Amino acid sequence: MRDQVAMGQGKPMAAGIRRSRIEEGLPFPLGATWDGLGVNFALFSAHATRVELCLFDQEGKRELERIDLPEYTDEVWHGYLPDARPGTVYGYRVHGPFEPQAGHRFNPHKLLLDPYAKALVGPLKWSDALFGYRVGSPRADLTLDRRDSAPAMPKCRVVDPAFTWGRDRPPAIPWDRTIVYETHVRGYTMRHPAVPPHLRGTFAGMMQKEIVDYIRSLGITAVELLPIHAFVDDRYLVEKGLRNYWGYNSIGFFAPDPRYVAGPVITEFKEMIAHFHEAGIEVILDVVYNHTAEGNEMGPTLSFKGIDNASYYRLLPDQPRYYINDTGTGNTLNLSHPRVLQMVMDSLRYWVTEMHVDGFRFDLATILGREPHGFDQGGGFLDSCRQDPVLSRVKLIAEPWDIGPGGYQVGGFPPGWAEWNDRYRDTVRSFWKGDEGKLPDLADRLTASGSVFNQRGRKPWASVNFVTAHDGFTLHDLVSYNDKHNEANGEDNRDGHSHNLSWNHGVEGPTDDAEIKELRERQKRNLLATLLLSQGTPMILAGDEFGRSQNGNNNAYCQDNEIGWIDWDSITAEGEALTTFVRRVIGLRQTYPTLRRRRFLTGYTDTGLDSKDVTWITPAGVEKAPEQWQDPNARCLGMLMDGRVQSTGLRKPAGYTTLLLIVNSYHDVVPFTLPEVNGGTGWHRLLDTSAPDLEEQAETAIGGVLEIPGRSLHLLELQPDHRTGRHRRPDD
Repeated sequence: MRDQVAMGQGKPMAAGIRRSRIEEGLPFPLGATWDGLGVNFALFSAHATRVELCLFDQEGKRELERIDLPEYTDEVWHGYLPDARPGTVYGYRVHGPFEPQAGHRFNPHKLLLDPYAKALVGPLKWSDALFGYRVGSPRADLTLDRRDSAPAMPKCRVVDPAFTWGRDRPPAIPWDRTIVYETHVRGYTMRHPAVPPHLRGTFAGMMQKEIVDYIRSLGITAVELLPIHAFVDDRYLVEKGLRNYWGYNSIGFFAPDPRYVAGPVITEFKEMIAHFHEAGIEVILDVVYNHTAEGNEMGPTLSFKGIDNASYYRLLPDQPRYYINDTGTGNTLNLSHPRVLQMVMDSLRYWVTEMHVDGFRFDLATILGREPHGFDQGGGFLDSCRQDPVLSRVKLIAEPWDIGPGGYQVGGFPPGWAEWNDRYRDTVRSFWKGDEGKLPDLADRLTASGSVFNQRGRKPWASVNFVTAHDGFTLHDLVSYNDKHNEANGEDNRDGHSHNLSWNHGVEGPTDDAEIKELRERQKRNLLATLLLSQGTPMILAGDEFGRSQNGNNNAYCQDNEIGWIDWDSITAEGEALTTFVRRVIGLRQTYPTLRRRRFLTGYTDTGLDSKDVTWITPAGVEKAPEQWQDPNARCLGMLMDGRVQSTGLRKPAGYTTLLLIVNSYHDVVPFTLPEVNGGTGWHRLLDTSAPDLEEQAETAIGGVLEIPGRSLHLLELQPDHRTGRHRRPDD
């Protein structure tokens, strides 16, 4: 193969442009690396026959020079430019066979992005020239297209990684204290009055003091940002005047998307991280390593497809012209290939070590654990994360499903991982909607879905509980619409889920009916309180704390506008009251360790105390008998958590109180006899979702029979018998 490579020959694109001096360089690290004297370029391709480094002007508009990378070592093409500096704009043209039927789609007429590029320059401009094949021709994807794609392509920029972090340290919030807040850099800041107009939609806007202070005031400990890796707006969306707003269409796994940057790319992101860390808030990135923006055989050639299609993507074994589509987006990255796995691992470590992020939420994570034989807890990617000295110390959250075979894997990830728990979402929604027969499932969800996650030493935090997320209804819309209203997406309302387990409470959408509005607000409090008082890790969708609406759109992935953005100026008095309520409930969770146990509640009995760690109580004030769980009409349940009871052999801790959580999804009042507990003298009410005024929720001494209003949640604390000292108030 070496005799096919033109060694070190620069090829000026215009008269008067001098040839750069190229040296052999090194095959590592991959990407473009400045060492203070020059830049080393290294690109993996197992099947290429030649690689050209293309240099551009600072705006990326004019190609100045093409230089053959002179050396090929261990399937890596590399060269060193002593003349290059940070700010150098570049791309690649990769030569090799154009044989789609054999899985190879090399086309040197297409400028390609470096998979390891740390920054991109310029937008992608949709054109038929971006496709490696001749669009519209017979058997189109088998016909080579010779048009130059460079004018329509973004370019890569060499970066100087230098940054003074000062005293920045990871907050390292324990899992049991973690409260996740899912949001979007652009949508969160575009309409915020405290963000200067020129900073809206950017990392600089996100780090404004008013935003960070507000998030901290809620009691949030971790901000989870929707994808910020460089991504592409789908052509069909652009042609309809829409955008890929959510960003689940990655094309670069090391580069922040330019649209989120107001100033110097790397510095601005790092400054945002530093501001959140200073406030004691972690930053988690939603990452998409399961597919890329290049789509299937009819998609564009932007990077991986033209660098080494047969290595980067999973292709049908007997028809490598076609792609395995376990993602539903056209292609699937091949993490079974060691170099592709290396790229993903290098990317993750880069964001932790260089950019100081605190964790990741992995989109369609089942794909990352799928080997050719199927999903494997001991697969290459999952094993790599588990043993990695960097990644094993940060928060790893899986979205444990995809559309491939055996794709639903909730509870199937190995120790060390947390997982989005959609069973929690569906059960809690269904219960508060008033559906029959939900108490057995609800009990499991309130205890961190122990039937799913209590294995191999995993802890309750492994269950990431949520009622709403970016994908689906907001909390306000969940209680305001029976059906999705996605007409603005331009797909005749066919897109998005139809099984929402939502309830409009009598009127579809906005209403002036005071009774319906009051019930909707109560249901919001019920859903949020259930989420925040359950064992496990709670995740709140940004804006739910004050009742943000998307007008019934449950699939706003393409709505980079007022539908997808948070409108801070439209927060109502009810919204402000709900925000205050959320702060109160988060405060309760953080104050009472009993609400965030580090071990699963299993019904374990401490014989010395004659008590269980959790006891399920009927409205009659007695433990629920096995046969009573089968009553489909039962909608009221008490969850008695005795903080004194720990697993066998553990020291009985100070600071753990006994709490009683009562939920009633029945439409009418249910008389509830409060249980008597050894070592207690009575109960104080800590929370009552039927009382919108927080003053009415203040601690109140109660006993005997408590009238539980329809569709309400109550949290009570057992008052200790000070003569025995058997219970103490929390002191942490």
